[in-house]
Amino acid sequence: MINRHAIFGSFAVAATMCLTSCTLFQKSNNNNSIPVVQEPAYQIAEGGLKIAYVDIDSLLLHYNFFTDLSEEMLRKEENSRLMLNEEAQKFQTEYEDFQRKLQNNVFSSQARAESEQKRLLKMQEDLNALNNKLTQELNAEQEKNNTILSETIQEYIKKYNKSHGYNLILTKSGDNILYADKALDITGQILAGLNAEYSSKDQN
Repeated sequence: MINRHAIFGSFAVAATMCLTSCTLFQKSNNNNSIPVVQEPAYQIAEGGLKIAYVDIDSLLLHYNFFTDLSEEMLRKEENSRLMLNEEAQKFQTEYEDFQRKLQNNVFSSQARAESEQKRLLKMQEDLNALNNKLTQELNAEQEKNNTILSETIQEYIKKYNKSHGYNLILTKSGDNILYADKALDITGQILAGLNAEYSSKDQN
């Protein structure tokens, strides 16, 4: 059967958000609050770096595109599971029927019993092949979605930074950053922009 956790793990990704690169982290289960969309109040010393960070867990938790992709993947996973279960049930039914006939000496000859056994073995091989095929398809779809999410966030951050001029935009996920002043948090602004872009594309 398809191992759900093995197929999906989590629908998310590792990440570093600097001005030119961005990948995704796994969607967090915690309900991190999203700050009010406003310009950071942090004052950068003259000649110093202008730095900000994005809380990737909170971003993905509220990013509508990520939510829609996750729901679509769950639907595809469920469809694959149902298809595999249906075929597995067929095999189980025919295998139990074979066992009953074998025990009751129903087969007209040894050759007939062996022929039926070979057919069931082929059926089992086909079931395993279907499992592998569905697993590979789902993994490929997951990788494609991860790439799309990564590129979408990366491109938006590049556009965002044209008018904000940060030297460095970090990603915060869990405790990968030991300390960060909340005034440097631009998660709300990035999230608002991403959702606005996604909503606009949805309407076109």
